[in-house]
Amino acid sequence: MLSNNGQSRDGFSSRFGVIAAIAGSAVGLGNIWRFPYVAGENGGGAFLLLYIACVVAIGIPVMMSELIIGRRAQSNAYGSFKRLAPGKPWYVIGILGIVAAFVILAFYSTVAGWTLEYIIQSFTGSLHGKSNEELKVFFEGFISHPWRPLLWQGVFMFLTAFIVYFGVQKGI
Repeated sequence: MLSNNGQSRDGFSSRFGVIAAIAGSAVGLGNIWRFPYVAGENGGGAFLLLYIACVVAIGIPVMMSELIIGRRAQSNAYGSFKRLAPGKPWYVIGILGIVAAFVILAFYSTVAGWTLEYIIQSFTGSLHGKSNEELKVFFEGFISHPWRPLLWQGVFMFLTAFIVYFGVQKGI
């Protein structure tokens, strides 16, 4: 795919890749962690029907709008609004989207760092046979440590930057 300035850009290799990336962005960790609990506390099936209706009525149109704006402008969030609505303050929405992405990145990279720590601890057998109370003490010790959570968050960010820098050669 070529950008507006004629440079080659990485892109999606299939429609499935686009749909999977959008769904992954939309679902989020909160839905995986809390959704069963929230659904159970708020009516079960009735909550699920209302949730699906809201996704269809709000989520899908917003995602379609993002796709259309991005495809039309072939630019980043800020540049897309500047290009499609010059002289108008719509670019603020692009700025808010960028700020939101940084906030989300801070959350996800923290949790991903925790996950890397747990993967290493699992492979070394350090967590095997521990009671719930011992695991709680382990987690509290880990997150209160002065540098271990930051180290693993840094490792995750390095891996992410490495992948993004070198690109996904064949698309997602």
